[in-house]
Amino acid sequence: MVFDYLDGGAEGEVTLRENRRAFDAVTFRPRHAVGLPGVDLRTTVLGRELAFPILLAPVGYSRVMHVAGESAAARAAGAAGSGYVLSTMSGHALEDVKAACAGPVWYQLYLLGGRAAAEAAIHRARVAGYSALVVTIDTAVAGLRERDVKNGTAQLLGGTLRAKLPFLPQLLTHPRWLASFLLGGGVPPLPNVVLPGQGPMPLVDVTTALARAAVTWDDLRWLGDAWRGPIVVKGVLTGEDARRAADAGAAAIVVSNHGGRQLDGVPAALRALPEVVTAVNGQAEVLMDGGVRRGGDVIKAVCLGARAVLVGRAYAYGLAAAGEAGVTRALEILRADMERTLQLLGCPAITKLDRSFVGAPA
Repeated sequence: MVFDYLDGGAEGEVTLRENRRAFDAVTFRPRHAVGLPGVDLRTTVLGRELAFPILLAPVGYSRVMHVAGESAAARAAGAAGSGYVLSTMSGHALEDVKAACAGPVWYQLYLLGGRAAAEAAIHRARVAGYSALVVTIDTAVAGLRERDVKNGTAQLLGGTLRAKLPFLPQLLTHPRWLASFLLGGGVPPLPNVVLPGQGPMPLVDVTTALARAAVTWDDLRWLGDAWRGPIVVKGVLTGEDARRAADAGAAAIVVSNHGGRQLDGVPAALRALPEVVTAVNGQAEVLMDGGVRRGGDVIKAVCLGARAVLVGRAYAYGLAAAGEAGVTRALEILRADMERTLQLLGCPAITKLDRSFVGAPA
């Protein structure tokens, strides 16, 4: 269940596969005989310097993968000189996650529980020191993730004991994970979605609640008033939506198809990136996520116009395997990949990359 929740995508997983194929279709155009003593990976995103152009993407309920979950990932990101984006569907309080990270931390918002619950979370995030609000616009309803249906994810996380029974053998064959999960509190409610007069939202309610939590362009107005800081719009795949986001005051846009986990059959994020960059025309910073597995993928995205990338699965596999140490190792691998790739390209710095270093996507 845990592996497929992390590894899988929506429906036939066409977009999930396309995210990777898009990177494979982009080729490098190196400049040889340059002789670089070293390379500089530093960049800035929304005015904050990062040691390399990566932020950890919001991954919902990471404590299912490891009991330390979001706090461990945020701590590793900060120590590496990167940034972290916390999902609304976190198993840890947003204040604790911010305290764990030495770098910039952004809060990703779903309108779960309605406007009052969202405004309460926004207020908490602002007081805690979050530097940007990420509004996800591609989740009008939850995508159909067929692996989760087959594995009984909904029943195991929120069903009755009778509903859980057919799916329990997969947990019983992983006793160390099960013991750690149960000793860590099992399936607590969502601490950052506090329903007025009721308390934190139970995890079991999320799928139903998402259907009533779709974000509209009109919502960006009151969200901007409530947040009073940089807003990042995540889930853009067309130039038209990119222009609307920029015109609505977005400081940054994330080109994203939700890692292939929402509408199956949409284009790979990397393929949509150049259209969005052109449409925005410098009015907002452009980032992307989806399919990034190696440092070379990060370099390709930057060449095609991304200021930085968000990585999700690339660090979440490490989190599931070894907690904070696993995330730290994943970031070390990505950083080493980027340094090697820049040197082999003959480019001295991330900020010197442009389209001349890559062939056009096929």
